[in-house]
Amino acid sequence: MNWKEQAIKYLNDSLYPVSTELNEIDWKSGLSPKSDRLAQHICAFANQEDGGFLVFGVNNDATMFSVTKEQTDEIVKTLGNIALNNLSHSVQIQHNTIEYNGNALLFVYIPEQTEKPVYLRGKTIHDSYHRSAGQTVKMSPYEVKQMIAQSQGLLFHEQYAMTKVNADDVLRLLDYMCYFQLTGRNFPESKSVILEALADGEFIEKQGDYWNITNLGALLFARDLTKFKGLQFKTLRIILYTGKGRIDAHPEVNFKEGYAFGFEHFIQFIMERTSVEVIERVFREVKETYPERTVRELLANALIHQDLWQTGTHTMVEIFPDRMEMTNPGTPLVDVNRFIDAPPKSRNDKIAILMHLFDFCELRGSGVDRAIEAVEKAILPAPKFIRGDFYTKVVIYPKKTFAEMSKEDRIRACYQHCCLKYMSNEKMTNQSFRERMGIEEKNYPMASKIIKETVNAGLIKEYSPENKSRKFTSYIPHWG
Repeated sequence: MNWKEQAIKYLNDSLYPVSTELNEIDWKSGLSPKSDRLAQHICAFANQEDGGFLVFGVNNDATMFSVTKEQTDEIVKTLGNIALNNLSHSVQIQHNTIEYNGNALLFVYIPEQTEKPVYLRGKTIHDSYHRSAGQTVKMSPYEVKQMIAQSQGLLFHEQYAMTKVNADDVLRLLDYMCYFQLTGRNFPESKSVILEALADGEFIEKQGDYWNITNLGALLFARDLTKFKGLQFKTLRIILYTGKGRIDAHPEVNFKEGYAFGFEHFIQFIMERTSVEVIERVFREVKETYPERTVRELLANALIHQDLWQTGTHTMVEIFPDRMEMTNPGTPLVDVNRFIDAPPKSRNDKIAILMHLFDFCELRGSGVDRAIEAVEKAILPAPKFIRGDFYTKVVIYPKKTFAEMSKEDRIRACYQHCCLKYMSNEKMTNQSFRERMGIEEKNYPMASKIIKETVNAGLIKEYSPENKSRKFTSYIPHWG
């Protein structure tokens, strides 16, 4: 996708279904006379992952108008001069006038810069700006430090969580026995051999007579993450609500264990509190509300793909009577509608590799596929993936009747089913979708209606448009 196509996509996302400015795009009704503020906008987009856009011709109320050639010339000249002369280093901007809904809009693209953070010329590096909740704001000192580290290629897991720790304290702070169990290795009797193994795994590093514990070691094997400065917000929070809103809740549970050390505990806790006991004939049976495979894969994804540099927010699991929400810090690295087919892409490759090694998740990018496949086998509503300004959220739902599902639920299920079929080198048909939804054959028009609505939404398309027989029509995703 080139930058112009990306700009249109962001504009669409900002206008529908509810109009709001995004971190990636800023509406403009005209050129501000304040050059400092314009410099801040350019600075913020230059620091933004994949850059961003100023779009001229969109008012604050989301109404639009055409930008004239004279206005375009003035805007481009002014912004070009500011980008070249008013920042810590010159930024090369691009522009193009694109017709959108009958209006000629001017899009100005500010590409992400390799050397970051970009800040205002004549100021210090702490006069750096970024995008937050659709606004251009000044970075905090910690955010500046974080961006410098990322710009220099420093990885979060390589940083030190604690320095100058003696050998006994290393073994007290990290659950080293868990590491040997997960890797299927014999437990060594010698303390020195244990420490060497942890060092080989890059969980600790030797410094003279002491050891430094890396973020990797603490995040995976800490007995208590809150003992490590900077990792207090990396704990997993689980909240159970008594109602459908967030007003009434049981006391939240804050799991302090590292992710590898505590993962099975996390899963057990969730499954116990979402499963129900039923009595069939004379037998008492525990039935899962949500498939364990789905919970495992989605929770592992949330922990692994979180933005570890982001502060002040936890990875959370919120359990409601009518849904479960998993939220992790950081926007997704791929389009949420492409989670099923997208190749693996992670902010935290080392953690992903180890969690796969410990058999907690898939590595090849099929974790979401497996999660949704389990949902389909249980004939549950399709999960909903949400991209927030600073977070990624997935919502999973318990069993609903067809009548209880909304139009959005049905379309989402149709699209995800079509994606799974395509990834298995198959095609979706009316029959396969009926089976996925639990619709009886005699009610095939119900399935046909949902398929048509999903086609109209632009999410799927006919595999052979020239086929005139509706009975044998098959479908593939829009990107197929």
